[in-house]
Amino acid sequence: MSIAFFDSGVGGLTVLQEALKQLPEENFIYYADTDHVPYGTKTKEEVKKLILEAAGFLSQKGIKALVVACNTATSIAINELRRQYSFPILGMEPAVKPAVEKNGSKRVLVAATPLTLQEEKYQNLVSRVDYAHIVDGVALPELVEYAEDFVFDQQLIVHYLRYKFSALDLQQYGTIVLGCTHFPYYKKSFREVFPDGIDIIDGSMGTINYLKKILNEKGLASGKGRREVTFFSSGKKEERDSRYTKYLRLLNSII
Repeated sequence: MSIAFFDSGVGGLTVLQEALKQLPEENFIYYADTDHVPYGTKTKEEVKKLILEAAGFLSQKGIKALVVACNTATSIAINELRRQYSFPILGMEPAVKPAVEKNGSKRVLVAATPLTLQEEKYQNLVSRVDYAHIVDGVALPELVEYAEDFVFDQQLIVHYLRYKFSALDLQQYGTIVLGCTHFPYYKKSFREVFPDGIDIIDGSMGTINYLKKILNEKGLASGKGRREVTFFSSGKKEERDSRYTKYLRLLNSII
């Protein structure tokens, strides 16, 4: 049985990459809803419908766990998914809590999609942990589109980030939370824009650590698998050497 990863596009590959490191004997299915990416600029109703359709497709593959490797999808549909299916379902949540706990006197900047920042789940998270009111949010929807189009020109991305952050005093920030799984592709660009010593965190490692824990607790961990990865684009199976393997190679070189 396989562990499924779901995202609107290639962002979830940043989470799958961590799983490939930590769970070398598991088999994986990666499902990208490329026909409908990006999710972060759509309505909540549209996105929820797409997520439930994708989960229905994956459930028919006999998966043993599902990782919703998309912050936007998690904020909208994770509770509904858990009501519908009995296998473990893990989501992504902006790492606001660890950022606030370790940040000291400086501010925390959460970079995410517009829909993630607007959702009640995110607002409740910030209200719960941000006692000192040090968390700010900035929507970067274009980064999702850049990643999907394989745009990784450092000069272009740095120019874009400087424009988006132009109203902020970047010296005030000690931590950036990457609240979208597409954003780790651009860690190098974030580091160039912000002052030296900035801490950049995302939720991938914590999610996969929790996945390992759940698999072991439920007796679902693989013994000696072949570590196969099967890719689907909106329900259509991809060739083994697809665009997704190109992204994974890129991630191995930059993260």
